[in-house]
Amino acid sequence: MLLFAVLMILITITGFYAALSGLSEAIESGSSSGSFLFLKLFTVSANSIPSYNSLMALMGPFIGIFMGFDAINSERTEGTLNRLVSQPLYRDNIIISKFLAGIFITAVMVFASGLLIGSVGLISTGLIPTAAELGRLFIYLCFCVIYIGFWLSIAILFSTICKHAATSALACIAVWLFCAIFISLLAGIIADAVYPVNGNDMQSLMNEMNNYYCEINLNRLSPYYLFGEAATTVLNPGVRTINAVTMTQLSGAISSTLSLGQSMLLVWPHLTALAALMLIAFTISYVSFMRQEIRSR
Repeated sequence: MLLFAVLMILITITGFYAALSGLSEAIESGSSSGSFLFLKLFTVSANSIPSYNSLMALMGPFIGIFMGFDAINSERTEGTLNRLVSQPLYRDNIIISKFLAGIFITAVMVFASGLLIGSVGLISTGLIPTAAELGRLFIYLCFCVIYIGFWLSIAILFSTICKHAATSALACIAVWLFCAIFISLLAGIIADAVYPVNGNDMQSLMNEMNNYYCEINLNRLSPYYLFGEAATTVLNPGVRTINAVTMTQLSGAISSTLSLGQSMLLVWPHLTALAALMLIAFTISYVSFMRQEIRSR
């Protein structure tokens, strides 16, 4: 829990510094003009310091991992799990309460950090958020909670399966590395193998669109990519599509921003997929825990 708190504080402070520095530089240079400036507090970066959104996408999984990697196996190792099941409570209440407690703590910390950055940014820059900006910020923070909740369920799953906390922690980190780094590499390799675009013939030109869709669909198997794509769409109303757009589709289109409802239509599948992955991982851990035999020493 201490590591979780320290990591959340570091994300908040670093994101807050990057937001104020990056937004101030953009306003002074005149490169940041127009509406929805308040949302840039969560997307702009300063020099080599990433934005709050980038930090949440990259380091957010560790918050869920730190809370759940020893949820079950540590109590089994210390001999306290048999004391819990001997109490007058249902066995499934143990794992459900651990998951719900982690989700609640995550929600409190994420919303607190988001409100802190927004409040101090409002005082420092004088930017008054509109109702649309507050709605987008609320939806973004909900995405963060579900995203971290997925990694919490993964950590509880490995904590249930593995006997030692160190093993479950390493397994969680391995899954994070695969989702954050290796899926994008494999997606590019598979797309180039199925739809080669190296040649100059007509077939290679026809494969370009199929290659793009194959790679992006494989990338969307990763929760890291799903969260990044959804967060960018929600925090930037100028994003009007998440797929490739042809010149025919652009013909006659009016350059404008999307409303909150239209942006939600774009990212609704991402939210559903993240929530489904979270529930699937927790269901597997729930079934595994209920089938395990707990012996007293």
